[in-house]
Amino acid sequence: MSEQELPREIRCVLVPVGNLRLLLPNATVAEVITMPEPEPVDDAPEWLLGRIAWRGWRVPLVSFTKLAGAQEGDADLAVRVAVLKALGGHPRMPFVAVVTQGFPRLTTLNAELVIPTHDGKPLPPGVKAQVLVRDDVAVIPDLEGIEAELVGRFGFDEQAGAA
Repeated sequence: MSEQELPREIRCVLVPVGNLRLLLPNATVAEVITMPEPEPVDDAPEWLLGRIAWRGWRVPLVSFTKLAGAQEGDADLAVRVAVLKALGGHPRMPFVAVVTQGFPRLTTLNAELVIPTHDGKPLPPGVKAQVLVRDDVAVIPDLEGIEAELVGRFGFDEQAGAA
């Protein structure tokens, strides 16, 4: 495949967070784990639940529903954490965790199956795009923006390294 040729299909996951579905490349999800008790972060906003210990790292734990101002979803569903590979290239913050309800659902997509649904209104914080994937409404999270906020505002690049 040449450098300019893009793959026709990409394996993705739909990650349930409250009443939203995050659309992410499958390779972004490192692991889905049981919700641990987070270590608090001083002066954190409501959406930053703290840090969790995961495979020797202190990983920031984000509530995407609180960040984006979305509904929390069904309280009876089991709460889990999706540990995501960070995209920002911060050596001491290679992962970010997101609270989820249930497990990510695998799907294979191409450009024809992802339809933008943005109506021109400002997107909620943490959202890069809103899309329709087959019959599911999903959001593409702004992982780079979330990571930049964690590093710039809370110094996670210096503090979130190996435990």
